[in-house]
Amino acid sequence: MKQQVISELSTPELKERLMEEKLQLGKLTLNHAVSPIENPQKIKEQRKTVARIHTELRKRELTA
Repeated sequence: MKQQVISELSTPELKERLMEEKLQLGKLTLNHAVSPIENPQKIKEQRKTVARIHTELRKRELTA
């Protein structure tokens, strides 16, 4: 997910999206531990998306 898309979402939408992304990351990590997934780069991309959302939420918290 691009930073521009993240910044356009409202705060409640971001919190909801964060929960979804964390769940998805957990599933990917678990699946990769059991049997290697086809594209392990997905895990890296998912972690970065979670970090971007955390950053945007923290930025909004500090400006409020």
